[in-house]
Amino acid sequence: MNNRIFAFVLITMGFVLQDSKAQEIESIGQEYLYEEAYNTLNEMLLDSAKYSFKKAVLTVENTYYQGTLDTTYYNANIKTLAHLASSFLKTNKLKDYSYKDREMVEKSAAIYKIMKDTIKVNLGDEQANWIPFTYDFEDIWGDKKWSSMFVTKLLKTHKGNCHSLPYLYKIIAEEMDVEAHLALAPNHIYIKQNNEKLGWYNTELTSGYFPIDAWIMASGFVHLDGIKNGLYMKALNDKESIALTLIDLAQGYEKQMPYNDGSFILKCVETALKYYPNYSNALLLKLETTKRRLEVIAESKNKQINEILGEPEVIPIWQDLTYQVRYINDLGYRQMPKEMYLDWLVSLKEEKEKYQNKSISNINKSK
Repeated sequence: MNNRIFAFVLITMGFVLQDSKAQEIESIGQEYLYEEAYNTLNEMLLDSAKYSFKKAVLTVENTYYQGTLDTTYYNANIKTLAHLASSFLKTNKLKDYSYKDREMVEKSAAIYKIMKDTIKVNLGDEQANWIPFTYDFEDIWGDKKWSSMFVTKLLKTHKGNCHSLPYLYKIIAEEMDVEAHLALAPNHIYIKQNNEKLGWYNTELTSGYFPIDAWIMASGFVHLDGIKNGLYMKALNDKESIALTLIDLAQGYEKQMPYNDGSFILKCVETALKYYPNYSNALLLKLETTKRRLEVIAESKNKQINEILGEPEVIPIWQDLTYQVRYINDLGYRQMPKEMYLDWLVSLKEEKEKYQNKSISNINKSK
C-alpha cells in the first residue's frame, strides 16, 4: 500500500494523530481524493462511454467535501426533478408546434418550467406550490464559500448562480435524454439549444428569459475575436463541458490548499485545454499559477518580482507568462469588471422587450 492510500485509510478509520502530523496526513488524504477525482474526469474524456455530466459535477463537489457528500440523496433529488418535469409535460402540451422534434422541445419547456416557474403539484388529495430556483445575490463569486458555486447547494436551498443553474439544467436535460449545451459569456454560463423551427436559441437561467445573441454581446465585453475563437457563445460539446468541471476541480483544490506547488492545478489545466483549447478560465488559471511561481521565487529571495526578472531561472518563466498574456488577449478575451456584471445580468429583465427572443417564448407557452 503506498503512502497516500495508507494515509487516506488512516483518516477514514478515525485515527487521532499529533496536530502537525494530522495536518500532514489530512493534506495527503485531500491530495488522494483530488487525484481520484481527476482520474474519474479524465476517464470520461478518454472514453465517451463513461461520460456523465451529473457524475462529473457531483464528483467535483464531493471531493471538495472530502468524500462526505451524500451523493445518493442528490442523485435521487435530480431524478425527482426529471420525474416532475415529465409529470408536468403529461398535462401541459405546447401550442402551435408540429415539427418532428416536438417531444424534445416539450421536454425542454418542461425543464425550464420547473426551474423557473411556480407550478401546482398534486400531493394526494392536496395541492402544493413548487418553489422555482432563483438567483442568489449573496457570494455570487464563491469568495466567502466556494460551495456557493455548487449544484448541491442549489438543490438544497433553491438558490444558485450562473454556474450552478445552467449546470443543473444540463443535468436534468441529460436525465431526460434532451440535448442541451453549456455556453460561455464573460463571467457567465448559459444554455444553448436547437429546434427545427427556430434553429439555435439561448436559455438564460439566472433571469429566466430567452435572450437573443445581441443581449449577450451588448455589454461590449464580448469581442468578435472571442466569438470567432470559441471563447464565448459557443455550444460546448460533452468533452468541453467536462473540461469545465476539471477547472472547477482545480479551483476547489486551490481554495482548500492555497500553498500548493501548482502541479495538480497545471495538470487539470493542461488536460482541460487539450479538449477545449481556448477555454478562458483554464487559460486564466494557468496564467495565475505561472505568476504564483514567480511570486514564490521572489518571496524566497525576499525580493519583488521586478527585481528577479533577469535571473536565469526566472527568465523562461517570465517569457512564458508574457506569452500567455498576449495569447489570451489575442484570442479576444476582455475582463468584465465584477461591479458591472450584475448590471449586465439584470439588464435583460429590465429591458426584456428589447432583448427577449419572443419566438421561443411563444413556443414555450403550453395549452
